[in-house]
Amino acid sequence: MAQRISVGLSGVPSTIDAFTEASAVARSGLEGPPDLCLAFVGSHHLPRLPEAITEIEARLQPGALIGCGAAGVLGPSRELEDGPGAVVWAAELPGATVETFEVEGEPGSRPDQLVGLPPAAAPADAMLLLVDPYRCAAPELLERINAERPGTPVLGGLASAIVDGAGVLLRGGAQVEAGAVGCLLDGVELLPCVSQGAAPVGPEMAITSAEGNVIRELAFKPALERLGEVIAGLDRDERREAAGGMLLGIVIDENRPEHERGDFLVRPLVGADRESGAVAVGEGVRVGQTVRLHVRDGISADADLREALALQAGAVGSRGAAGALMFNCNGRGRDMFGVADHDADAVEEVLAAPVGGFFCAGEIGPIGGRNFLHGFTATLAVFAGGASPGCGAVE
Repeated sequence: MAQRISVGLSGVPSTIDAFTEASAVARSGLEGPPDLCLAFVGSHHLPRLPEAITEIEARLQPGALIGCGAAGVLGPSRELEDGPGAVVWAAELPGATVETFEVEGEPGSRPDQLVGLPPAAAPADAMLLLVDPYRCAAPELLERINAERPGTPVLGGLASAIVDGAGVLLRGGAQVEAGAVGCLLDGVELLPCVSQGAAPVGPEMAITSAEGNVIRELAFKPALERLGEVIAGLDRDERREAAGGMLLGIVIDENRPEHERGDFLVRPLVGADRESGAVAVGEGVRVGQTVRLHVRDGISADADLREALALQAGAVGSRGAAGALMFNCNGRGRDMFGVADHDADAVEEVLAAPVGGFFCAGEIGPIGGRNFLHGFTATLAVFAGGASPGCGAVE
């Protein structure tokens, strides 16, 4: 049997009606109860979260269920960035092992102080992870996972709807007070896809002096001076994009002979010292790393997403994609593209498969074999298929 995914989305105001309809649509595309279900609950529905969970369980009877509160949600060809929003994503995963878990930990906890992760010996093809940024520090959690499970892709995001000063997470039939909830998947055909929404410009440069997150020299010149030379050499459109905000792409896998879009971990430049010529970047760096200037706007973000999706479409080949989970930055959507439904439409057009997800306060996905917390990205878990799923949107 092939993997089968179905997604229901609703924008109706009544919580019971929204999750009744979204669950019914998700169930209609499956042959039986799903092995895994994810629920993304818009802020409007959070006061009646227990009723939403009851409807999901009654209509789907999922083997495993996780989810979170969301400032906005997305489904097949539709993004509900505000107002009532409910998404139920359901998957039949024949032969797969699905194990959910909760992580306890306070912001500022060391990686070894986090409690609840499955033992590293447990096999896994992938991990899905939803984090409450007010109860758990995602970078430290990812540091622990990267150390214990090198090469295992982690896809997910930070809960973006806040109630009483914390995010909202659910596991099984209840809301939980954990710092993160997740799902370990083994025996699945899943491809990670991370679109950072930025385009590389100018030449690659080596870091020749640095400490922490401060780059003092690039190619043996003060970093600010070298970046100025790069910008001066760009064409008019690239200079305009750079004026809107410069980013620096850091090569993660230096063993590759060439570095293309997607080989860089893109981070913002967060400061500069004109006197010394040093620049600060939003990530720790070291001497010897290769970097390249990046720019971001709606056009480059569109091109980056479609290129990343096309690679995954090619990877699944004639089987096609069964569906996808999408973790989208809440800075994308209409603000970035000037139109509604951009990213959901792109998934539908390129993968021809149902997608469900939410707008995150930070996105989790792998670059160069390591998992990172990102911003302004569209991160997807693409499930290989072979069956034609059902999907829909109810308004």
